[in-house]
Amino acid sequence: MKQIFATLMVASLMLMAGCSKEKGCTNVNPSEEQTAMTTHMSANGVTGTLHPSGMYYEIVAPGGTAKPTSTSRVYVRYVGKTFDGKIFDQQQSAANTGFQLFNLIRGWQIGIPLIGKGGFIKLVIPSSLGYGCTGAGEDIPANAPLYFDIELVDFQ
Repeated sequence: MKQIFATLMVASLMLMAGCSKEKGCTNVNPSEEQTAMTTHMSANGVTGTLHPSGMYYEIVAPGGTAKPTSTSRVYVRYVGKTFDGKIFDQQQSAANTGFQLFNLIRGWQIGIPLIGKGGFIKLVIPSSLGYGCTGAGEDIPANAPLYFDIELVDFQ
C-alpha cells in the first residue's frame, strides 16, 4: 500500500511540474500578428475579412443556407500551411474526417460555421486561435499564425 501511495505521489509531483512549465507559455495577441497575416494574404491573393476574433476569412463559395454548429460533426477537405508555405496537414477525402467541431482549433470553430454544405473558405488564423504558444509537433512552431483552405463537404 505504501508503494502505491509513493508511486501516486511521484506521479502527481511530475504532473504538477509539467503544469508549471505551461505557465511560462504565453499566447501572442492577434493584434501583434496583423502585419504578418495581411502580408501573407497580399502575397497569396487572399482577400480576407477581419473577424472580431482577429482571424481573417475569405468565403470563396458560401455553400448551402444551413450552417454547422459547435456540436456538429464536419466532413471536410482541407490543406493547412504555415506562412512559409509548408503544408503541415491535409486531407482530400472527406470520408476520413468527421470531426466534432467543438474539438477543433478555435479558428476552425469560428470559420467553418460561416459556410454551409458545399462551401469553401480560406482562413488566416492568428496563433492564439490555432496551436498557440505550444505549437504542434515539429511542423507548427510556437506562436505560428496559420493558413487553411477548407471545403465543407457535409455536416451532421
